[in-house]
Amino acid sequence: MNNTYTGLVQQTFHFPQEGFDVKNGYLHFNGVDVKYLIDKYGTPMKVTYLPKIGMQINKAKTMFANAFKRHKYEGQYNYCYCTKSSHFSFVVEEALKHNIHLETSYAYDLEIINKLYEKKKINKETFIICNGFKQRAYTSRIAKLLNAGFKNVVPVLDNKEELNLYKRSVKTPFKIGIRVAAEEEPSFPFYTSRLGIRAKDILEFYVDEIEGNEHKFQLKMLHIFLNKGIKDDIYYWSELNKIINLYCQLKKICPELDSINIGGGFPIKHSLGFDYDYQFMINEIVRNIKIACKKAKVPMPDIFTEFGSFTVGESMAHIYSVIGNKSQNDRETWYMIDSSFITTLPDTWGIGEKFLMLPINKWENEYQRVVLGGITCDSHDYYDSEEHINEVFLPKVNAGEEPLYVGFFHTGAYQDQISGYGGIKHCLIPSPKHIIIEYDKNGKLIDWVYAKEQSAQSMLKILGYIK
Repeated sequence: MNNTYTGLVQQTFHFPQEGFDVKNGYLHFNGVDVKYLIDKYGTPMKVTYLPKIGMQINKAKTMFANAFKRHKYEGQYNYCYCTKSSHFSFVVEEALKHNIHLETSYAYDLEIINKLYEKKKINKETFIICNGFKQRAYTSRIAKLLNAGFKNVVPVLDNKEELNLYKRSVKTPFKIGIRVAAEEEPSFPFYTSRLGIRAKDILEFYVDEIEGNEHKFQLKMLHIFLNKGIKDDIYYWSELNKIINLYCQLKKICPELDSINIGGGFPIKHSLGFDYDYQFMINEIVRNIKIACKKAKVPMPDIFTEFGSFTVGESMAHIYSVIGNKSQNDRETWYMIDSSFITTLPDTWGIGEKFLMLPINKWENEYQRVVLGGITCDSHDYYDSEEHINEVFLPKVNAGEEPLYVGFFHTGAYQDQISGYGGIKHCLIPSPKHIIIEYDKNGKLIDWVYAKEQSAQSMLKILGYIK
């Protein structure tokens, strides 16, 4: 029986697979030798592999094109990047290289839009889909962009009162969207999403507040987002068909309406056993929309998506060293990492998220069940189960060998935003260094430091100890 870690993985999964391979005993991530990065920069470390972003965008575009061709779909497809997944300039600008649009969720997002326009990364034809419950700071910035000639800035109304703010402040004809409040899945503690307008109120709202004002503003888009994501189950298809049917009803009295925005929610690989048929789901979404439109005898809408995690999630990895090996009882072995899960991967602590975890080295060592522990003083700073199994297995650490290095992969969405990048962290654990990998102008893969490990001085300044 093969008790090595290599044997465990090969017995459990198809391996190697896209993005992951072992060469000369060390793990490679998208063809990049992770041990080379460790030797060069040390741990803990975050790594962003920028080419993955374009790969994901083009994968989705190709699959939608396939579905449109298969079903002879007559609308257009527009890929939007959901900026809240990762606001970093290198992420957003990399995504924009692939002819996409953007979705925003707060007032300060629009300051980013202004900077992107100044740098000629976007133009006034780029769709900017403005979501969220909007305070005046947000609506005033939306109005400013519209008045400056950004033709495709589309505020998506979260409530009926929001429209009045644009009526007063926008001086040029503009487009609006309406977010349809989705029914939540049965496991939620509440029935209907707090975001959006109730479906049964939208037709009346259109007739009372929008119809007849086409020279001032036009309803262009219906928007829906389901918190659980795009999944092949009764709940998803039921909610999707609600918005499709609402579109068909509205289209008959609102000729300007021409788009359905199905939001985001494509899952990403958090296990080597990940199995999701993206093309099937896209085919079914397109087919359902076409069938309903044909039955209602209305034109097929353009389809918008707002993929955040799908765009950027699989581009990043967090790399740690195992700095301690503790046996606290006869059943539990702790591997202590040189950072914290709470501060670097807060979703593991906050919502029990599981990321794809693999060792970087020691693949030929025997494996054992372990619990990974962070170095804060918090009892919840640990990681003890994988997505496919309620345990974590890693190679044994033998005396006299190099340290064990552990990687958490596909961590590029939300973790920096939730943990508060560059701020104060629990127990003053510093943010790790951040390494960017991209192609230079000559097509050569290069790596460079975006941010050094957070210093004590920077924290003391935030806390007021240094003026």
